[in-house]
Amino acid sequence: MSSSNRDPYPMSSEAAASLAGSVNDGVHSSWKGMVASTATAVPPASSSFEKCVSDREGLTGETKGQKLNNDDDSASDSDDELVYPRYRKNALEKVAQRLFKRLYGDVEAKEVRRILALATTLFFMIGGYWLLRSLKDTVLTALCGVEYIPKAKMLSVFVVLGVVFIYNKLVDLYPKHTLFYIFGMFYFLLFTGISILLRHPSIGLANQIPSPYRILGWVSYCSIESFGSVMVALFWSFVNSITSLESAKASYGFLVAAAQVGSILGPTVVTYSATIGIPNCYFIGACCMLCLQITMYTYVSVYGSRSPDGGESKKKKENAGVMEGIYLFVEHHYIKGIFAISCLFMVEVTIVDYTMKVLAKEYYSTEFPCHSGEDCWDSSTNMAAGLSIDAQVGLATFMGLFGQATNTLSFLFSLLGTSAVIRTLGLRLTLLFFPSLMLIVIIIVRMVPTLWVVFGAMMLLKGFSYGKFNLVNNNCAHTWNNLNFSFSSQQPNKGNTVSANIKCC
Repeated sequence: MSSSNRDPYPMSSEAAASLAGSVNDGVHSSWKGMVASTATAVPPASSSFEKCVSDREGLTGETKGQKLNNDDDSASDSDDELVYPRYRKNALEKVAQRLFKRLYGDVEAKEVRRILALATTLFFMIGGYWLLRSLKDTVLTALCGVEYIPKAKMLSVFVVLGVVFIYNKLVDLYPKHTLFYIFGMFYFLLFTGISILLRHPSIGLANQIPSPYRILGWVSYCSIESFGSVMVALFWSFVNSITSLESAKASYGFLVAAAQVGSILGPTVVTYSATIGIPNCYFIGACCMLCLQITMYTYVSVYGSRSPDGGESKKKKENAGVMEGIYLFVEHHYIKGIFAISCLFMVEVTIVDYTMKVLAKEYYSTEFPCHSGEDCWDSSTNMAAGLSIDAQVGLATFMGLFGQATNTLSFLFSLLGTSAVIRTLGLRLTLLFFPSLMLIVIIIVRMVPTLWVVFGAMMLLKGFSYGKFNLVNNNCAHTWNNLNFSFSSQQPNKGNTVSANIKCC
């Protein structure tokens, strides 16, 4: 076709007539001829059309060198690859956001990701703490003897006070997330060193003769106790300083849920100590200290260390002073009530807990006895002086099972029963119900002092306290915190109080 006869409407051209004839004749090869004959008949594309084609190439990945006569199947496959992955991703995000909204309220997708980053940090912290907590009594019993657990607990109080004193000095010098790295690295190195020393033939668990002069047992016990008291408080102090009130209402429930999952999985690792080994379990707990630093660093790198509303605390508060808590205790009767319930609970739980560990030590000493000629046998007295390796592993597995069962029960209480009980009984009756349960447990333990009865009693007490009593205590603490009750000091010019009621996990 000459240029003078060029038809701007290709469907009325000679090529179109030829195409119609080829269709009627059933000759399909003329399709390609039509493409060749009309290639010169198409007017040059406009700039807008070229832009549209360019945009399509950017979306689809096609280039000008690719063929234009692909069949319909390949084109359909290409479209599926483009559309459906995005659709699936958006659908999953919508489902996750809808589920989060149903459980914790209306939260933006960006805020959900921020909460997940904080929850991951708390997961490693509580998981590592409960892993090590399940080992602390086993290590002290094997190295020093079960009869020294009460003394180690009293010593840990002074150690915690010393660490809190250092924390109060550093909190005036460094931001909270920097303190997180300082204390996190300190505990990582400390727990790693303890795990290495536990493998030593004379210092560690291989030496099966207990002695109160074996310092490693005391260091292990007090280190774990101080970590649980200081690091958890530091985390919540950081979260309170960067979280707005609206976000706190939606996020704190999810953070506590992540902590409870960690508190279940941590002791679960200890239940496999027969396969993994107690020193290796200890090292896994140390690695959790490193993981929580990585997650905190990631959070600060992405979201910063300031609250979403643009800054830290906007109001300056006067320092409460060291004696402020004593003044409030004398002045307010409900604080005396909270103090009495908390202290009575801790005294009772400490006694029952120690009873359970003594019974567990006797049980596994009988189950896996120490024989003559083994390292745990004292030839001078011709009797067993310590725990055999199998008894150590059995005791560690038992404590891991206890932590696993207690925190699972706590999780179920918090998920299913806490709000219903408080709504049904009210705050006052719920507080009265708890000491009544304590009295019943004491009577049962006194009547049937066997290992598994005490195990069930302790599981019920601690599970109920973590799931219900702490929630009631925290409800009362809202008023408590409004009165500026504190056990330590505040940051100058920032007004951030470290609350004594922060450790709820």
